[in-house]
Amino acid sequence: MRLVVAITGASGVIYGIRMLEALSKLKVETHLVMSEWGAKNIKIETDKTAEYVKSLATEYHEDDNMAAPISSGSFKTDGMAIVPCSMKTLASIANAFDDSLVSRAAGVCIKEQRKLVVVPRETPLSKIHLENMTKLAGSGVTILPAMPGFYHRPETMDDLINHVVGKVLDQFGIEHRMFKRWGGG
Repeated sequence: MRLVVAITGASGVIYGIRMLEALSKLKVETHLVMSEWGAKNIKIETDKTAEYVKSLATEYHEDDNMAAPISSGSFKTDGMAIVPCSMKTLASIANAFDDSLVSRAAGVCIKEQRKLVVVPRETPLSKIHLENMTKLAGSGVTILPAMPGFYHRPETMDDLINHVVGKVLDQFGIEHRMFKRWGGG
């Protein structure tokens, strides 16, 4: 399996980091792109460094490198996850602006009908945000807000983070043990 993972300038970069950690352990080939503010938020929100996050990926591509392999539909991938996805990035994708490698690679997934999962991390949502999400959902994009469940009785912050990351992995059919699944009653 080969996935593109993007981290953009929204709060919640820990979700993207945890996803890369999980995919690395599962031996999934990953192509990472970080926006400038994605990298800055790593420093603001975590004790990790951008270099550490880059080291988790199989390949790293600069966000301004529009010649990177992931900018072309001829480069085969199993899809892309943008974790977290800023509203700026979401708007760029929804309107085919393709102003960065993140939005270009996402546009490639849409045009090639590959799985694209967007994890918005914003609250509250404006009508414009919702319209952009609806536009993407209408194009087959999965909108997966960072909303952890509680049926697995989380005890730690890691439990909450793992639940969201596990839900993203589920979208790609990746087997994992990130959280306890619902068993009823």
